[in-house]
Amino acid sequence: MADTAVTAAASGDEARARRLQWRMLIGFVAGLFAGLAVYYGAADAPWVDTVTTYVTGPIGQIFLRLLFMLVIPLLVSALIVGVAEMGEMRALKTVGLRTLVYTVVVSSIAVAVSLAVVNALQPGAGVDPALAKTLLAEGAARAGTIIQSAHESKSGVAAVVAIVPDNFFNAMSQNDVLAVMFFALFFGIGLMLVQTPQTQVLKTAIEGVFEVAMKLIGLVIQLAPIAIFCFMFNLAAQFGWDLIIRLSAYVGVVLLALGLQMFVIFPIILKTLAKKSPVAFFRETQEAFVMAFATASSNATLPTSLRVAHDRLRLPDRVARFVLTIGATANQNGTAMFEGVTVIFLAQFFGIDLTLTQQISVMLVCILGGIGTAGVPAGSLPVIALILASVGVPPEGIGLVLGVDRFLDMCRTVLNVIGDLVAATVVSAGVGGMPAADDPPPA
Repeated sequence: MADTAVTAAASGDEARARRLQWRMLIGFVAGLFAGLAVYYGAADAPWVDTVTTYVTGPIGQIFLRLLFMLVIPLLVSALIVGVAEMGEMRALKTVGLRTLVYTVVVSSIAVAVSLAVVNALQPGAGVDPALAKTLLAEGAARAGTIIQSAHESKSGVAAVVAIVPDNFFNAMSQNDVLAVMFFALFFGIGLMLVQTPQTQVLKTAIEGVFEVAMKLIGLVIQLAPIAIFCFMFNLAAQFGWDLIIRLSAYVGVVLLALGLQMFVIFPIILKTLAKKSPVAFFRETQEAFVMAFATASSNATLPTSLRVAHDRLRLPDRVARFVLTIGATANQNGTAMFEGVTVIFLAQFFGIDLTLTQQISVMLVCILGGIGTAGVPAGSLPVIALILASVGVPPEGIGLVLGVDRFLDMCRTVLNVIGDLVAATVVSAGVGGMPAADDPPPA
């Protein structure tokens, strides 16, 4: 009788997830076509700015702020519990080492693919100089802000030291995700090492925080179809396809590189390392990539990724929580690829021939940038400005690509999120002795 009730509840949850997924897709398509209709039919009408500024814009921002409000508690509790549930240091070392090796190897493959594509197709060599000046002028103000933030950001040894927070609450208030994750990882190790009745109560309380955060995020996610409509309406109503067409060579190369990683490299990894059907994997994770595309934020998509890993992929909770929370900031293949293509594209545009040594340097920095970039919209732009300055390319050139960055940000976030789920699937396949999500925990 109990088994029947559990099965019925699981079927109901799956049906609700499917309905939400369809509503999100409908919101996405409706927002895109409504925005395009406005752009090509009433682009100069005063009410368009009014609607995007005072209605659709705020709705989308409120949705993102609600998610970001809950992401830090979710990330901290998920990582602490995920580490504590490893049971022993050996299990943590196994999962952690597999995750680290996977991240470095696959990120290296991703950046190598992107550099090979951009060098082969040379998109920067074909930009009309007059058009480029116009686009640079349009993006100059925002480029200045990005360059300033790049100068203010830490690099080198200072960036490594800053990963260790001197004040956990200060790190949370500044949304320093790497520092927050370090504390959660460290605290989880302590909770795993100290096995007393008191720490068991503390672990139960942290699990309660995770469950409450997931429940609240589940309520917020119900607003996703409306928010996705607003995101797509704003994007299409303000830009249409005009900017994308004007920078089509650059956009095409970025999309080609992302597509090769998504539909060639990832399926090979899934089939060989996880023995998982790529078709089944993409079918089971489609809710996550719709959310990733709409929000352009790995952190905002983390709750959906956790739910997909549990409900659809049936991955062990302790592995999925560890890999996905770490991966939301540390395994960003799409971001690393975008940074590599953009740097080489702008070098080509300015007629600067980068040597093999410089390109290898760019590759290494992009790999590290993909690990340390904030999982929020446009989080990679300051990193690109730093890389440009380091190889002698004018950082102001970033203004050239700002017009299409939002669209490309949405695309690379999809790859980031799917890459995290691929990593969780591969690591889970290589770690034996852990119950799947739908299995009861050991007594």
